[in-house]
Amino acid sequence: MAIREITVDELATALDDGARLVDVREPDEHAGGHVPGAQLMPLATVGEHLDELRTAADEGSLLVICHSGGRSMKACEFLAEHDIEATNVAGGTSGWIASGGAVET
Repeated sequence: MAIREITVDELATALDDGARLVDVREPDEHAGGHVPGAQLMPLATVGEHLDELRTAADEGSLLVICHSGGRSMKACEFLAEHDIEATNVAGGTSGWIASGGAVET
């Protein structure tokens, strides 16, 4: 299955366009610094939020981010198995920070 990906450079534009960003890292990672507006939803809990994520995807772009792109890809693959279209942010939060993106703590 092909999962759509965007770069951290494309992330800012997507967020400006109203995309919803879900951060699938653990709470301590999220608290240490995250993309502004990213909603924490640890990978292990994604299955508990399928209805909410389906609604978000139906309303617009649903983006998923983690530290570097691995866990978020797993989340996107899981969502695809449940007919929910989500886009992985390649490079993740570490790439966002390295590119000079704003960070909330």
